[in-house]
Amino acid sequence: MILIAVLFPWLSFFLRGKILIGFICLFLQFTLIGWLPAAIWAVASRVDEKNKNRIRQLERRMQRS
Repeated sequence: MILIAVLFPWLSFFLRGKILIGFICLFLQFTLIGWLPAAIWAVASRVDEKNKNRIRQLERRMQRS
């Protein structure tokens, strides 16, 4: 998924259900200068979402104990 986020940042957002953000990212990617920030944004967003999922899982485990 990280590779998709780097090569096709807009697709990374589309696959995660963030359509509006995907269109904004696609607009950024149309310009050569905007492609790098779009790729960084997509990777950072993916990593952030992954970390939030880990935190939710840990919270569920702690509530069970």
